[in-house]
Amino acid sequence: MAPASPVTGRRTRPFLARLRRWLRVATAGIAALLLLAVLLDRLFPLRLPAPDTGSTVVLARDGTPLRAFADSDGVWRYPTTAGKVSPLYLSALLAYEDRWFYRLPGVNPYALARGAALSLREGRIVSGGSTLTMQVARIIMPMPHTVAGKFVQIFRALQLEAHLGKAQILDLYLNHAPFGGPIQGVEAASWAYLGKPAGQLSHAEAALLAVLPQSPSLLRPDRHPDAARRARDKVLRRMQDEGLWSAATVRDAEMEPVVARSLRAPLEAALLAERLHRQQPRSRRIVTTIDANLQRAVEDRVGNYLARLPPRTSAAVLVVDNASLAARVYVGTAEFGSVQRLGHVDMVRAPRSPGSTLKPFLYGLALDDGLITSQSLLVDAPQDFGGYKPGDFDESFSGPVSVAEALQRSLNVPAVDVLDHVGPKRFVARLANGGVDLELPQGAQPNLSIILGGASTRLEDLVGAYTAFANGGLAGVPRYQPEQPKQIRRLLSPGAAWIIRDILATNPADVDGAPMEGTINRHGAVAWKTGTSYGYRDAWALGVTDGWTVGVWIGRPDGTPSPGQYGAVTSLPLMFDIVDMLPDRHAYVAQPASVRKVDICWPLGGAASGTPPALCRQRRSAWTLDGALPPTFAERDLTAWSAGLVSVRVDAAGHRLSATCHGKGEHTLQIARWPALATPWLSADDAAHAALPPLAPGCAPDSLDLAGPIRIAGLVDGARLRLAPNSTRPLGVTLQALGTTGEVQWLLDGRLQGSSLGHADMRLALPQAGDHQITALTRNGAFARLSVHVDKS
Repeated sequence: MAPASPVTGRRTRPFLARLRRWLRVATAGIAALLLLAVLLDRLFPLRLPAPDTGSTVVLARDGTPLRAFADSDGVWRYPTTAGKVSPLYLSALLAYEDRWFYRLPGVNPYALARGAALSLREGRIVSGGSTLTMQVARIIMPMPHTVAGKFVQIFRALQLEAHLGKAQILDLYLNHAPFGGPIQGVEAASWAYLGKPAGQLSHAEAALLAVLPQSPSLLRPDRHPDAARRARDKVLRRMQDEGLWSAATVRDAEMEPVVARSLRAPLEAALLAERLHRQQPRSRRIVTTIDANLQRAVEDRVGNYLARLPPRTSAAVLVVDNASLAARVYVGTAEFGSVQRLGHVDMVRAPRSPGSTLKPFLYGLALDDGLITSQSLLVDAPQDFGGYKPGDFDESFSGPVSVAEALQRSLNVPAVDVLDHVGPKRFVARLANGGVDLELPQGAQPNLSIILGGASTRLEDLVGAYTAFANGGLAGVPRYQPEQPKQIRRLLSPGAAWIIRDILATNPADVDGAPMEGTINRHGAVAWKTGTSYGYRDAWALGVTDGWTVGVWIGRPDGTPSPGQYGAVTSLPLMFDIVDMLPDRHAYVAQPASVRKVDICWPLGGAASGTPPALCRQRRSAWTLDGALPPTFAERDLTAWSAGLVSVRVDAAGHRLSATCHGKGEHTLQIARWPALATPWLSADDAAHAALPPLAPGCAPDSLDLAGPIRIAGLVDGARLRLAPNSTRPLGVTLQALGTTGEVQWLLDGRLQGSSLGHADMRLALPQAGDHQITALTRNGAFARLSVHVDKS
């Protein structure tokens, strides 16, 4: 083998030595740089935004923001990720801001050099050459726009790339990029400017939001639409030049105008959002069960509806899906933030007097107790319940009425009568078991006034309880969040709930938009009930369909009376409007096996099939529960005649025989007696059949005659009176009731006017011309009646 060239050997050894020396220096330099980088990273760590701090957004069930709560710096931000944002936006963002984002480690030397050259040539900063990672660094850790600041920015970008993945860096940009005003992040910007989620952007909208963070103040589309359009079109052309979007697509996108609504945070279901935010102060994304479109539509309808009511009036609406108990609409106030309407007070939760809205539960409980059927005979007349003397809403009385009629017309005296049989304490306890906790005045015990609004409850409790009429007697607690567990409680039996709903669903409403009696709309029949608290402070309407339960409250939050505003005329029309807005949720509720229809007889209350025809004065078709056929309630005043079946001995002439008296042809006669207080309203035929035969001559009086006759003095039956000429005052008459020493109730055309004792004077005012009927009624059922006619002057 030939020896190596001495010359070649001499040249090779120095080169290798230098190379080894250079590699050692380079390695040491790299190690030093790495050590310096680690040291700097430890000395100046990244300060990433904590995921659990910042603004809070409350969302509808489909992700639509309902309300945004700014963070301590006043920033609105809706958390999102790249997977939830439109691919069009991501494509435009990366193509325009950093097409090498996924290929370079956070810094683009070529872009930096080009930016520096352009800036030197122009004498001002034209392009900073920042990558998307560098922009994120400046967003999360602000730094000055200087040369030193640029080096810091590069360092922070390298830190981001070392600690985070590309997806995490991109998500930081999507959530923290500035978009003008207090808006940060593309999701918040999309809702604030465009009213839609960032996942549903068009090409033009994606380009607009991609460029907006470059100069958010100067490009805000709500303030500078022309500048925003020019910047957007620049992005669109870049997308075409890069071959990412076709020319046709870009041409169509450029034709789309830049239209942005006024920059504002969403404010639907504002009080529910505030309620949930207070309950979960650390949550940044709160999802509710609310239907955003339905919520917005109902809020608009409420606002328009209340425009015709007094200015300080507010309203509350709660709509619940019966099957899931999820609230789809929650309107806590008519105008959030209004000082005049006390718009900060959530009337869905505020305790208010329920008026007559509890009556359906009372009659349902009485059905379960076997006390009544749907057509049991009740008496709407002046009554004294241990010193408590309720009157009807319009101070008129109707005499004998059925349970169904009493509930449909919301008559007060029959309801108090039924509550007296059920027991106030037991009724309140059953309501509490069903989720309706009544608030009594301090130190008070449940009493008969409960059924007329003598306690307080909340709209959400009432709506939850009313779902029982669509859910087989099971009341529920309205759910406001998807993860909230379903809570149900037994309030009524399925049969009682079905009967009460049938009664309420066949009640004709004399208001615009109300269904005709017995009609079925696309939701099924609407079962409804109204209520008005004492002094016209609260007007209620609740409606139940197969799929929905709707509650409406209208009044003044400060409790000031609103004369003339009551449930049937104020809240009921709005309730029907809202029912008509709801989507179909038909779920047929079958008649329970425990319910059947039976013909009963008045006045006794038994089955018609077992009642002799002579004793069946009125035949009624009643819903019965578990076969119960209870008799008509017994008289409360035991000194009066007794309602029900009375057996008397009579002679051949039909005269009544007392205990020690006898006569020819003696036999027993059965008489179906009406409740004593019903007698003034009976037809002449019914009154004659219920009357006791006169005592036979020579027979001693018996207790059956205790309710002696009375008569009215001061006017004669059929009198004609004339108003004084040119007088605007009603005609007054002074009357006395003769033949009694007890209390006498005076009624004019069925309306209670007052009471007198014994034969004391009673002054009545006849307010207008025409026919009038005056009735004097004692507690034991004795009455007198006369008719008068008032002529015009």
